[in-house]
Formats: sequence, C-alpha cells, structure tokens
Amino acid sequence: MLQEIYQRGPIACGIAVPDALENYTGGIFNDTTGDIGIVHEISVVGWGVENGTKYWTVRNSWGSHWGENGFFRVVRGTNNIAIESDCAWATPLDTWSIPVFHNTTTAEKNDPENAKYAVNGPYPESPIDTVIEQSPKGCSRVSKSALTDPALQILPVTVPSGAAVPKNWDWRDVNGTNFLSWGLNQHIP
Repeated sequence: MLQEIYQRGPIACGIAVPDALENYTGGIFNDTTGDIGIVHEISVVGWGVENGTKYWTVRNSWGSHWGENGFFRVVRGTNNIAIESDCAWATPLDTWSIPVFHNTTTAEKNDPENAKYAVNGPYPESPIDTVIEQSPKGCSRVSKSALTDPALQILPVTVPSGAAVPKNWDWRDVNGTNFLSWGLNQHIP
C-alpha cells in the first residue's frame, strides 16, 4: 500500500463503519469494537506517524464538514476497520509506445458471455495498424508511428527500497502542491 500510494497516488480501500467513525471529529481513529464488515469505500491518500502511532490518511466522501475537513486518520498496521484487507489499484500496461494487441480467440468469439459485446463491431482478427484515441470530438485514429514521440512516453515504474519510502506522505501536500482537489491544486505558500 505504501509503495503504490508513493509511486502513483491514492488507492481505493473498503472499510467497516462502526458508529464511532460516523461521529469522528479528529485525531487518529482506533476502532475497539473489532468491526471488519466492509460496507464503504474510501481513498487512502497518505500515511504518517504521530507520537509513535502509525496511521493512514484517508479521504472520505461524507463532505468537508465531517472529520478533518472530509479526511480522517486511522491506525496503520493493525487492519483497523479492515482498511488493509480490501484495497485496489491499477498500473496501466504501456501499450502505446510498444503496441500490444489482443487477438480474439475462437473460444472468446463463441463464449455466450461475450456475445453482448459483439454489437459494437466485428471481433478483430489481427493487430491493427492504428490505435483509437479519445478526443473531445469523439474517436480518431492515430498512426503507430505517432506513438514513438518522446513527449508521449510515460516514466518507468520504480520501486525504491523500503528505507527510501518516507515516514510521512500525503498527496494533499507534495512539496507545497495539493494533488487531490481541483480547487486546491496550487502551490501552498
């Protein structure tokens, strides 16, 4: 979780919601009921340590009037409210600088579960020479040669050692910039 948040930003996690969390107003939340029934999704945006207590920094969807301006901190490392048991994120596969295409197999074509998707057009028989790119005016075709433009290349995924991961991290303040809110995505003086 630490590596993914540090490398690519917030991750989605399911949590339990005991009554005490609904009434949370601040501080590091530590549920003592043992509730691990996941009923709500949140975004884990960072982590830290305060007075020796490790915590996750979490963005909730209940509005800025709740918690710490819509965020809360919860004990880290003990699976409190099941926060460390059901998380998801995606790392995109670079299929644009080295195009990788899927060839639909006969089994996939004949699978009744896939029939509903065939209405969008015939299944591809072989890799295509162009890639469809979404634009504000709809889809357009882009040649494969356009994908070699260095400006379109993504940075490689790096995995620093555990020692290189900072003790505290919060995407709301990365060197004075907030990467979590359109209204606050600015330099903090």
